[in-house]
Amino acid sequence: MHAVPVINHPCTLCCRPTSMWCSRCQRAWYCSPEHIHSDWPRHRRECIPAMNPANSYNVNMIATPPPAEPQFVTASAILFAPEDERPRMITVNCRPSAKAAQGLCPIPILDSYFDGNEMQSLVLTEGLNGEPLRFPLHLWYAPQALQKGAPVNRSIFHITSGAAEKAWCGPVVVLKFNGSRRQGYSDAGSNDLPALSAYFLAYK
Repeated sequence: MHAVPVINHPCTLCCRPTSMWCSRCQRAWYCSPEHIHSDWPRHRRECIPAMNPANSYNVNMIATPPPAEPQFVTASAILFAPEDERPRMITVNCRPSAKAAQGLCPIPILDSYFDGNEMQSLVLTEGLNGEPLRFPLHLWYAPQALQKGAPVNRSIFHITSGAAEKAWCGPVVVLKFNGSRRQGYSDAGSNDLPALSAYFLAYK
């Protein structure tokens, strides 16, 4: 049998020699579970799971980080529910994109508003009278509802005073980008309704 080598790496937090690592990424060393917990708010941003969790060092004690819960971000959005008389504000959880480092926007979690129907989205970049929107609006909808002749969306019917050339059917959730680069969301609000009303009035 080969003797197991003693591994002494400096603790990431206090530099004390240790043979314990973060079991998730196996690249950060800690002298105690308390120190990995203390460093976790910083370390979690760089803690990428190791490709091969079993290696020659697996005989050592392992300091395990807290559960790697998803790092959701939230944003206020506008929900146009078909059965509601008026649009209402909701809070939407957004999951970071797998390519977040490339500046891609988080992915909103909207399944519960669409009852399992496929979702599509469009980006509204112009408001009233064709004026460019500083913060584009991201509309999510169910194309099947538009094609199947689902019940008319009453909240959209209300904000357009029933004057739209073509009625919109099915739910709509509207998020607001935080800028023209569309790398994240800011909070949508009632001041976005005029631009949305103009869009639904022009929809054919």
